Amino acid sequence: MGVRSGGVRAIVPLAVAAVFGTLAVVTVEQAGCTDPGRYQPVAGGYELVGGCFDPEDLVVPTTPDLDPAPASPVPPRS
Repeated sequence: MGVRSGGVRAIVPLAVAAVFGTLAVVTVEQAGCTDPGRYQPVAGGYELVGGCFDPEDLVVPTTPDLDPAPASPVPPRS
């Protein structure tokens, strides 16, 4: 039984890796993006040009209000 279980222990991780690899390939094939895009240098950095990314897809959180709330009066220390 020791020889047989050792073989199973070697085969199972390889089978799982093969399944995950196949799922990754299928996912990429079905992504439907024919233009991967490219980065072009612009003033101050790089800009993504082309690709299947649409800026409207981003969810940008609102900026917090920078005006602090009025502080309650602090009693003087004695």
